[in-house]
Amino acid sequence: MKVTAIIPDELVNEAKVLSHARNITETMIIALNSYVALEKLKAMGNAINNKPLQFRYTAEEIRELNRS
Repeated sequence: MKVTAIIPDELVNEAKVLSHARNITETMIIALNSYVALEKLKAMGNAINNKPLQFRYTAEEIRELNRS
């Protein structure tokens, strides 16, 4: 997709240096992938906070199951 966007040069240059990208397109792809991954992790964390994992067995019970 082609996009025209007005983004401060300093921000693009800093992102390019930090991402070790070869060009602006690669810089934007890396930045957007990182942003999407971060937001998915936040959503997963919120989901776990709202409904924590519940384990059926204690650690000792699992050890006993593994031994038998």
